[in-house]
Amino acid sequence: MRVLLSGFAPYGEDHVNPSWEAVRRLDGIQAAENVTLFATRLPVVYGEAIKRLISSIRVIRPEVTIAVGQAGGRMQITPERVAINVSDAPIPDNAGRVLTDKVIISDGPAAYWSTLPVRKIVRAIKDLGIPAGLSNTAGTFVCNQVFYGLMHELSHSGQTKIGGFIHIPYIPEQTLDKLAPCLSLDTITKALKRAAVVSAEALMPEHKFTEIN
Repeated sequence: MRVLLSGFAPYGEDHVNPSWEAVRRLDGIQAAENVTLFATRLPVVYGEAIKRLISSIRVIRPEVTIAVGQAGGRMQITPERVAINVSDAPIPDNAGRVLTDKVIISDGPAAYWSTLPVRKIVRAIKDLGIPAGLSNTAGTFVCNQVFYGLMHELSHSGQTKIGGFIHIPYIPEQTLDKLAPCLSLDTITKALKRAAVVSAEALMPEHKFTEIN
């Protein structure tokens, strides 16, 4: 089974984005018996990010897709429950574009639910001793647009595939000049690997995968 994880390029003046740094560590590894992970990097640019993710999906053909993004200020690994059909943020993307009240897909529904086993993911990550919690908002910036676009793509695939979005905190090197919670890159990577295996199990509930260290 193939699991695709996406992470973002650095945003703004940041030199690192922990979402990409974590998922690229997982690229090409066998996370469990019959579960192989793949990674792709997305630009922090409206429209271009979801195009890149969909292109990767069509090449890799994963059964599970987990998009990952940074949520600076959060203290936990947070699987997102819902994506909404609007982009509206006062900050520019990396192309300098600011969107206000912009519908993502004109004929799309108001929202899509994640099809990942979000509560199971939270429990599994907590079992590792890593802080995790369920989130009900992915914001209205590029992360949400990617999440919504991913779920729209999967809803029209006609195949049994699941996907969703997970937000992660800063890593320590990003908090040297600010008071903000963070987790180590090793911890984030470990949590995302576990999330991938638990998500794969959701497609094969009769099978319990043994994670490979």
